[in-house]
Formats: sequence, structure tokens, C-alpha cells
Amino acid sequence: MGKRKIILGVIAGAVVGGAASLLDKEARSYACGKVKDMKAASSYYISNPSEAIQGLQKTVDKVNHVFESGSSNAMNALEQVEQTLDKVTNKYSGKAID
Repeated sequence: MGKRKIILGVIAGAVVGGAASLLDKEARSYACGKVKDMKAASSYYISNPSEAIQGLQKTVDKVNHVFESGSSNAMNALEQVEQTLDKVTNKYSGKAID
């Protein structure tokens, strides 16, 4: 029940916040422009579904590339940390601790 209340509260807050922001004339014109852009884009992709699929595939490929690059960089950083720790451990393991 608590989960349902929080979801309804978030949705209600978003609706009220969106409605309140539309009291500003500049915000209304911006929202209308974005709705028109979305309508034009959706009409285009509905009439050209193959281009929509190609665009989606390119986006997924870009996301995969970024993720792969980021994970590779993270692995390199971890390897460097491990090598540094090994050097520090080896340096101090040879000395007697008083």
C-alpha cells in the first residue's frame, strides 16, 4: 500500500507541477513547440519505420560502445591500482617492522 501511495504522489506532483509551470506564457509556447516537434517526428517515423529501426540500432550501438569503453577504462584503472598496491606491499614486506 505504501508503494502505491508514493507512486500516486509522484504522479500527482508531476501533474500539478507541470500544470503550474504552464501558467507562464514562455513555458506554454516552449511546450507547444516541443509537442509539434514530437508530432512531426512521430508522423515521419510512422511513415518510415525502417529509418526508425536504423536510428534505434545506431543509438544502441553508440550506448554499447560507450559502455564498453567505460568498462575497459575502469578495468585499466583497477589494474593500475592493483599493481601499485603490489609494489607497496612488496616494498614494505622486505623490511622488519619494529
